[in-house]
Amino acid sequence: MITLSRKAKHFLTVVVKLLIVSGAFYFIYSRLAGDNSPDWIKLKDLFNGSTSFILSAFIITLTFLNRFLEIIKWRNLVSSFKEIKLRESAAQVLAAMTAALFTPNGIGEYAAKALYFEKTQTKNIVFLNLVCNGIQLIIAVFAGLTGLAVFNTYYGILPAGYLLILLAIVFVVIVLLFTARNFTLKGYSVQKIVNKVNAIPKQIHRKNILLAFARYFCLIHQHYFLFLLFGIHEPYPEMIAAITAVYFLGSSLPTFQLFDFAVRGSVAVLFFGKMGINEWVVVFAATLQWLLNIVIPVSIGSYFVFRFKTNTTPR
Repeated sequence: MITLSRKAKHFLTVVVKLLIVSGAFYFIYSRLAGDNSPDWIKLKDLFNGSTSFILSAFIITLTFLNRFLEIIKWRNLVSSFKEIKLRESAAQVLAAMTAALFTPNGIGEYAAKALYFEKTQTKNIVFLNLVCNGIQLIIAVFAGLTGLAVFNTYYGILPAGYLLILLAIVFVVIVLLFTARNFTLKGYSVQKIVNKVNAIPKQIHRKNILLAFARYFCLIHQHYFLFLLFGIHEPYPEMIAAITAVYFLGSSLPTFQLFDFAVRGSVAVLFFGKMGINEWVVVFAATLQWLLNIVIPVSIGSYFVFRFKTNTTPR
């Protein structure tokens, strides 16, 4: 086995850090400067000047809350085996976001967080990250299906048969998970996962669910306020139904986190177009939300990536 010297390991660590951060910012730049980027000059014409300051304040507050709640959520889950400080949780969450930016479905987040802990805790950290993201996914699925059903009653975007098939698929998957919970694949089964989930203290679960709902509320209403900022005043129930449906369908497609805005943006144009909303407003709202929720945290996370030091504790 080839053994690297300490200097070689340090050099490789620096190179990896530079590649991660450089890659993240290159992809961000290519999105903002590409041929398909929004025409920012049109932004002035879309703002509703009379209420723009108050709405902007709401949007920025929700941006901060969204990420802050995620940091608290991760700290809460890690407390199941170790107490960490709020700044440690912030470093882990934001650095993991940066590492996950150009990996399929953000899987780099799992590896990045695991690097902050002992090697013996790697499986536990991956599992806790699954729990962290899993509850957000469950909320997004059920809220999205409800929103899709409500939106469909107003605009008939999907034939009733297709919607029933979609609901049937979700129902069948849930039934299969319960009926085949003892089926084992490479030592893993649904029942083992359920047992491991149940091993986490209930107070941690309750807090995790509450924080997940709060995060989802912030994200959905941030998008809603962005539309208000651009002078769109469609009925609240219809807008929320459309937004939750867009998030559900956009998140269901395999993609890189970097291009998440493009996938959701294209779905959003379809849905909000049915409501008669100008597609430029839809594109601007999707792009601004991407800037607020991805670009800014990744920029901060880059700092933590550079400051990261490999765990030198004997294993």
